[in-house]
Amino acid sequence: MAQSREAKAARATQDFVPIEQVRDGIVILKDGSMRAVMMASSLNIALKSQEEQAGILLQFQNFLNSLDFSLQFFIQSRDLDIRPYIALLEERYEKQTTELMKIQVREYIDFIKGFTEGADIMAKNFFIIVPYTPPFSAANAGGLGNIFGSTPKQGESLTAAQGATFEENRTQLEQRMSVVHSGLARTGIRVAELGTEEVIELFYKLFNIGELDRPISLENLEQAGAQTN
Repeated sequence: MAQSREAKAARATQDFVPIEQVRDGIVILKDGSMRAVMMASSLNIALKSQEEQAGILLQFQNFLNSLDFSLQFFIQSRDLDIRPYIALLEERYEKQTTELMKIQVREYIDFIKGFTEGADIMAKNFFIIVPYTPPFSAANAGGLGNIFGSTPKQGESLTAAQGATFEENRTQLEQRMSVVHSGLARTGIRVAELGTEEVIELFYKLFNIGELDRPISLENLEQAGAQTN
């Protein structure tokens, strides 16, 4: 009986999530539209000179005016998880060979612990959601067309039709991502696309706030992209 209630609760939760699947880093929604998620670096404009600030704002304005599609900017604020850094410091402490260095590292560890416990320190991640809705027609308004935007041709398998149409739609989405990447690069902001694993992890943590392990980082995404290329 308890398992039945848990299953119903899980099913009800899934009903509120409009995601059909995540494929090759692309989020496919239940209405057939697609979303790509990109992570962006931060930029402290207050540290720039007035001329630099004006240039950045002008480039960002030009970027927004050049878009012929909508974008969603998502800022994720979470309590800073200092545990990985403390663990790294503990490893460094064990490797010290002199007593003086051990004392200094230990005092620094205690300082970091005390500072983070007494202050509300937040970690912020910046994401850009790039949408693409495949063109639908009345002829393919149901079944496979609702998800992939077309019906299979005569003699063509469902799997082949799904794969071919998905690649076509992903190409359109990648063109939009390229526009976002180049436009924000002019303002000094770095962006990288999330892969399947990172997208699933992001949505999982959105619905499971207590999960703080293995945060998504822009550096890791850029390294993964460089290795792929």
